[in-house]
Amino acid sequence: MIETLHELDQELFLFLNGLGTSSWDGFWLFMTEKFYQIPLYLVLLLLFYKYYGKKGTLITLLTVALLITASDQLANLFKYVLVQRPRPCQPHAIGDLTRLVAEHCGRYGFFSGHSTSSMALAVFTGLTLRKYLKYIFPFMICWSIIVSYSRIYLGVHYPGDVLVGWTAGTLLGLLAYNVFNWGIKKYAPNALETVT
Repeated sequence: MIETLHELDQELFLFLNGLGTSSWDGFWLFMTEKFYQIPLYLVLLLLFYKYYGKKGTLITLLTVALLITASDQLANLFKYVLVQRPRPCQPHAIGDLTRLVAEHCGRYGFFSGHSTSSMALAVFTGLTLRKYLKYIFPFMICWSIIVSYSRIYLGVHYPGDVLVGWTAGTLLGLLAYNVFNWGIKKYAPNALETVT
């Protein structure tokens, strides 16, 4: 059963990774780089400030710091300690068949930290801002899907790595949403009354 899933994962990876063309490489390299996402993060921070005030923004920053730390560490635990599944770009995996666009391959890939942290942030921000911004939730989910797909496109993650990352990210995002609501009710209850 596990071997069959692994084979299907490899086949789907080779199909999706093989769709890449050099004219799109720059876009997907841009989307995978966390540094280039800073403008989006700043816009989200301004939105939290607008709708939740100073205390709410501080609670947001603390919650997001915990969320990103948890998502990165959980992915690393699975990658380097529990599973140690080679990335598809590794020679002893399917590296000779992989279209590697990323600058380097990395050792282990299960599960994707990019997929986990982007989905966690998407779920958290989508849920906390949706009462003020109608389309924020689907926008953030689409952003996470694009970031996550970039990992397959660049040749460093199997689709299964991404799917498990989304699942872990969704659960962490829901947990962060509940922690945030608890923090707002306890330390910034006036922020709940702020509607513009």
